Amino acid sequence: MEILLEYGWVLLVLVGLEGLLAADNAVVMAVMVKHLPLAQRKKALFYGLFGAFVFRFLALFMITLIVDWWFVQAAGAAYLLFISIKHIYDSKKKKDPEDEAAKKPKKQSGFWMTVVKVEAADIAFAIDSMLAAVALAVTLPALGDFTIGGINGGQFIVMFLGGVIGLVIMRFAAQWFVKILEKYPQLETAAFVIVGWVGVKLTVMTLAHPNVQILDEHFPHSTAWKLIFWTVLVGIAVVGYITGVRGAKKQDHTS
Repeated sequence: MEILLEYGWVLLVLVGLEGLLAADNAVVMAVMVKHLPLAQRKKALFYGLFGAFVFRFLALFMITLIVDWWFVQAAGAAYLLFISIKHIYDSKKKKDPEDEAAKKPKKQSGFWMTVVKVEAADIAFAIDSMLAAVALAVTLPALGDFTIGGINGGQFIVMFLGGVIGLVIMRFAAQWFVKILEKYPQLETAAFVIVGWVGVKLTVMTLAHPNVQILDEHFPHSTAWKLIFWTVLVGIAVVGYITGVRGAKKQDHTS
């Protein structure tokens, strides 16, 4: 009975964690597809959600390889940091009145290029999601004498259930975030700062990998780092929301 309670508690925590990571993934999808016409936007969101399902399940079955191969984590971190920095840089250029290039309308990505970008983000978030899940699941005692993907069967089932529930949350969150971004377009920058911060998290995991060891390998799972990560993440979200709402109200008054 005690072991079932322990599994239930970890599943509950994992559902919350996966839900938050799914929300980040949904924000990225919403921002990336919002320039498309409505019909194409719905298709791109569908492909993005389908890709998120596929890549998370692939990552789940390949988790032992993802944990062992530090360069996979590094690639995910690099991509999230790249799209975050590029968006913030492009946004700053648009606001610069002296920048002639900023005055020209920027050519937006076509439908299939947008889908490719969304799928690449899905892969990076799938890596982050499964690394977070395995860090929680391995704290559980082994249940059963079988393994799946190199993980104990009981631990794997907890990770699987947490991932599925997180993806269900993403399914509804993506549509909601598209509507929010249409109403408050200034929130785009905050969304990409959050993406960059998740990239920093993956960078920390890479630097603490046993084969890299620039940071202590226990640091990414320490209470201090978790507290820093979630405090900064919530802070970005709150400040971004307040700034976005104020910006939208100011725009309404001037128009």
